[in-house]
Amino acid sequence: MTSQDFTVKFEQLKKKFDERESVQLDSEYHHQLKSYIERLYRDTVADSQFDDEKFSDIRDAEMSNLNRLQKLKNATSYKKEKHKAKQQNEDWG
Repeated sequence: MTSQDFTVKFEQLKKKFDERESVQLDSEYHHQLKSYIERLYRDTVADSQFDDEKFSDIRDAEMSNLNRLQKLKNATSYKKEKHKAKQQNEDWG
């Protein structure tokens, strides 16, 4: 994927994202995800000097950031599942 392909696709996705009505979500994951999208958009699409070289340079760092977001998301759902199982065991006596 080239920086031009990425820019075009990301612009399309961001436009769809912005057209949606904003919903106030209080979770840390949602706040960080929104911040991540805004920052990545500003650093790539909105940067007139963004090119294939810069795209290549940020790829590994952004994959690391996405992994952190995914871990944060999974940690939240894991806690919910853990508490559900605990609650079921309490009902058994």
